[in-house]
Amino acid sequence: MSVRRVVITGMGAITPIGNNIDEFWEGLKAGRSGARTIEHFDTDRFATKFAAMVQGFDVAEHMDARAARRMDRFSQFAAVASDEAIANSGVNLDEIDKNRVAVLIGTGIGGMDTFYKNCLDYQKYGPKGISPFFIPMLIPDIASGHVSIKYGFRGPNYCAVSACATGSHNIGLAYDTIKYGQSDYAVCGGAEAPIIEMGVSGFNSIKAMSTRNDNPETASRPFDKDRDGFVLGEGSGILFLESYDSAVERGATIYAEIVGYGFSADAYHITAPDPEGTGVMLAINEALRNAEITPEQVDHINMHGTSTPLGDIAETNSIKKVFGDHAYKINLNSTKSMTGHMLGAAGAAETISTVLALYNDLIPPTINHFNTDPQCDLNYTVNEAQDRKMQYALNNAFGFGGHNTTLVLKKFDD
Repeated sequence: MSVRRVVITGMGAITPIGNNIDEFWEGLKAGRSGARTIEHFDTDRFATKFAAMVQGFDVAEHMDARAARRMDRFSQFAAVASDEAIANSGVNLDEIDKNRVAVLIGTGIGGMDTFYKNCLDYQKYGPKGISPFFIPMLIPDIASGHVSIKYGFRGPNYCAVSACATGSHNIGLAYDTIKYGQSDYAVCGGAEAPIIEMGVSGFNSIKAMSTRNDNPETASRPFDKDRDGFVLGEGSGILFLESYDSAVERGATIYAEIVGYGFSADAYHITAPDPEGTGVMLAINEALRNAEITPEQVDHINMHGTSTPLGDIAETNSIKKVFGDHAYKINLNSTKSMTGHMLGAAGAAETISTVLALYNDLIPPTINHFNTDPQCDLNYTVNEAQDRKMQYALNNAFGFGGHNTTLVLKKFDD
């Protein structure tokens, strides 16, 4: 079977540090924190009173009120970021075969706010209080459905759900649809909107989040000795992929090429990382094999880097085992130090960060690094962005349930 090269020609982002690609990149370069005190619900009884929230997002600027009312916030994020990615690609929708456009947009949790509000309505009004849009608004695949319906895209349409690895899984699967000829184009990524009472309560109950309420902006501290948990984030990251031949033929801007991926499982615990890092190493090694490159060719890794005490050490140790001495020559970073943990959108937003780093030969920083953890002793590009010529970069994303993903991106230089 002949396979095709797959390139990235469009990107869209709604994040806590910027509501489009340009704003997102400026925030990354500047090392801007998106964390702030929660004000849209009462947090008096909460252990964590802050999150990394999308700011200045007015859905009325992007769609009519009727359409917006029929979407959970995560779908609104996905729809708007998809619009940007498609526009950013410069593709003429009247000149392509829409039967050959795939849409794979996932979410780790789905319509949590919709579920919560309908539960409250049920308690008050009984079954008659449930909205007829309750089910369509909360299901994880509905963001893919909305984008497909709006644009008439009839190619493969579904989503993978793998907690915080969701965005990356959907990018890898979309890549396959083009590589193996099921589609010519793909809109893919992830979206999440978990910053509600139940979302914050749920993560507090498993003691996963930082409680640094006195200084939210510095709370996400990946690899820092004093990290105390992740910061909950929200938003969406969407990529527009197409075959290399299509992109060249229409003179598209090519931001980067996807050259491989690795998927694996920890088979260890529902929430805790495997301290031996066996699953993570499997994902990275499979990604390198799939891309047909050696560990020594990797210049940059956008790490999962959640700012949890165990997770950062486990990921660091996995990288040391895979890359050996070369691990100390790689520029690593954690986008989550700025955006917080965007859950099902994290892998996609962080893939966009990795693409932009390659395209601009600039590594965004890992901010909030104050005290060195002797167990985290690699080059995390701390506190300031760093210029670096690059050829290959990886993006890691892992999820509850032991799901692991690694994507391999190549600087486009043909």
